[in-house]
Formats: sequence, structure tokens, C-alpha cells
Amino acid sequence: MFEKAAKLKLRFDTTSGPLSVEDLWDLPLTSTKGKANLDDIARGLHKQLKSGDDVSFVVPTRKSDETIQLKFDLVKHVIDARLAENQAALLEKERADKKQRIMGIIAAKQDETLQGMSLDDLKKLMSEL
Repeated sequence: MFEKAAKLKLRFDTTSGPLSVEDLWDLPLTSTKGKANLDDIARGLHKQLKSGDDVSFVVPTRKSDETIQLKFDLVKHVIDARLAENQAALLEKERADKKQRIMGIIAAKQDETLQGMSLDDLKKLMSEL
């Protein structure tokens, strides 16, 4: 799919001008500021596929359904990959947070153990360090 896009030198029309396939990876998933984003590009391509806006019986340079479908598939792939990356990062953060909490509990338990020791035992531990 990416090889075909490179051979066709596909470009994606956006509010910031035409973008290459490589540029899609740098776009945000969505934007509230009217900037180019993957969601708007995908919706525009989906609309073209559904409405047949690309059909022309006079102008031969109009994009075919196949090219629009390829563009849509590329954008959808980038979106899916970015969503998977975001989900993996979220899971990793949750795992790190849980690990940190467990380490804090372990430290508190160790402190409890030390506090429960007699003065002689604490002095003995101190001398061993």
C-alpha cells in the first residue's frame, strides 16, 4: 500500500496545503483549531468515496475511486497505528504508576518493620552498615 502510494506520488489536500504520505505521521489525530489533522482528512476522503464526487466524464485528470480508496486506506492505517501507540503508552503509564505505588507500600512496610524492632536490634543493624 505504501509502495503504491510512493509510486503514485500521492498527496493529501489539507488546510495547510498538500501533504505527502510521510507527512501524515506528523499530523495530530484531531484538531479544534482548524489545523490539518488525520480525522478531517479521513472524513473528507470517506465523503468522496460515498458521494462519488470524483466522477467526471469530461476531465480525464480527476482521481479515480481506486486512488481515493488507497488514500483513505493509508490515512486509516496511520490513524489505527497512532491509536494503538496511544493505547500502549497509556497502559505503560498505568503500569509504571502501579509499580510506583507498590514500591511506596513496600517502603512503608519496611519502615514499620524497623519501627517495631528493639533499640538493641536497631543499633546492631546500624553497626552492620
